[in-house]
Amino acid sequence: MILWEVFIIIFSETLPTAEEFSSLTNAVGWGIDSKAVVERALNGSVYTVSVYDGDKIIGFGRLIGDRAMFLYIQDVMVLPEYQGRQMGTRIMERLIDKINKKKKFNPDLRAYLGASKGKEGFYERFGFVTRESAGLGAGMVLF
Repeated sequence: MILWEVFIIIFSETLPTAEEFSSLTNAVGWGIDSKAVVERALNGSVYTVSVYDGDKIIGFGRLIGDRAMFLYIQDVMVLPEYQGRQMGTRIMERLIDKINKKKKFNPDLRAYLGASKGKEGFYERFGFVTRESAGLGAGMVLF
């Protein structure tokens, strides 16, 4: 008898639920915020990509920003057991495609992201450079 295991991976522009988002952030070690905070953050997104294996969320990424001058790639994450299968690459391709469409309105639109430590090389494949190497100074954060 031959058994087949079929994986149906679906990329969707729909928002995940707060629970789905939190399950991803927990799995990649980013922690979990309250449901109200997650829902408010997700609803403020410019564009989202959710990735499902059947009905299980396995990846996510989104754009945030002012929609005209600045966009930020935020929350690109893939469940550890699905990493190395091009899911992150496919999420990034969709996010970059949306950025390029927005650039038709403003060719000078800038897209930023904050790479997790050790993941810089992944984003460099898409043309991202550090602010310092672009002559823009260091990125900073206020906690």
